[in-house]
Amino acid sequence: MNLVVLCPHFAPDVAPTGDVMTRIAMELVERGHRLHVVTSLPWYQRHALEPGWEGQLVRGEVTEWGRVSRVHPFPTDKRNIPARALAFGGFTALATAVGSASSLRPDAVLAMSPPLTLGPAGWLVAGARRVPLVFNIQDVFPDVAVELGLLQGRRAIAAARWLERTTYRLSDAVTVLSDDLADNVREKITDGLAPDRATAEASKVRVIPNFVDTDRIRPDGRETSYRAEFGLAGKQVVMYAGNVGFSQSLDLVLLTARSFAVTRPEVVFVINGGGAARPELEAAAADLPNVRFVDMQPAERLPEVLASADVHVVPLKAGLAWSSVPSKLYSILAAGRPIVASVDEGTEVARTVERAGAGLSVPPDDPAAFTAAVGRLLDEPHAAAQMGASGRRFVEGWASPAAVAAAYEDLFSELTARG
Repeated sequence: MNLVVLCPHFAPDVAPTGDVMTRIAMELVERGHRLHVVTSLPWYQRHALEPGWEGQLVRGEVTEWGRVSRVHPFPTDKRNIPARALAFGGFTALATAVGSASSLRPDAVLAMSPPLTLGPAGWLVAGARRVPLVFNIQDVFPDVAVELGLLQGRRAIAAARWLERTTYRLSDAVTVLSDDLADNVREKITDGLAPDRATAEASKVRVIPNFVDTDRIRPDGRETSYRAEFGLAGKQVVMYAGNVGFSQSLDLVLLTARSFAVTRPEVVFVINGGGAARPELEAAAADLPNVRFVDMQPAERLPEVLASADVHVVPLKAGLAWSSVPSKLYSILAAGRPIVASVDEGTEVARTVERAGAGLSVPPDDPAAFTAAVGRLLDEPHAAAQMGASGRRFVEGWASPAAVAAAYEDLFSELTARG
């Protein structure tokens, strides 16, 4: 089967969604499929084009399994919504043109969101070739932007929600990561429809979780070279590893660090990663000697980074856990480390932590509960180690990269068989 894949990031770009799509693509290649991947030039880590990738709007490369076309992402400040919308528009227009001109003669198209604009791009590419479109949702947009206050104004929000709903209905299938997200999307895709059509539209929504590579990410000793490099040897380490953006309540980490600064100097809080919110966060932590900011590490170092923590934290602002499932959650479980999740009760993240017995879940944006949970895991290392081991056992039964690729393969086969 020939597939055109539209995605915002792809190796060697280091974005989490790029890791996900790269591995799915390689698993599909292993299963005998040929791909044309249309993506952006690498830019995620510095929020600017990586050195050596400047100077071209489109750059193509031929591979043994097909082709990769990289188009300019027009990087902008995430907080500047008008500029970001224009950037997405420019990126989407280029991706649509390149995808539509693909010489691969696709049997199906797979598009990833965010950005939501890749949905209409995928529809145009699929429509030009009269093939089905599978729309993969990593985070539900515009829900996240609205919750964060980044998208404001009744008309702007209404327009974004119209685009979201319309794109779902134009797709032949919509894949999401969890039952929570499936319920979210089904409610929107069926809104205002007659019962028969609503049933048909709802059936488009399928749950295919992101994978975790339990062979690559395994429990390991804490005294790593990462600890030695960043002055963490012998310390108790509480870590946030991931995008330092506006979805995360990383102020909770600083508040906990502040409360521990005098009473528990042996505890160090590490924020590993980059993002639009990091400069403000660093300024707020300037007087905290027990907080370290570490730049995003190379992808091959991820198992070591995760192993270096005694406790990992997953803090999401109130309301966002209904629209997003951080992929880092499953990587932490694979590393065998306990988790403190600050998320809405009843969401996929909270349920996973509970089912796995992998840590503690507390309400979002609750500094006292968050601090108490972190302190409890540090004070009870034996219980924390058992939680980490329990999380590891749980995630070993999770979907492997090969199983996720097989699920997509089955979905493509189902859609193409309909003619």
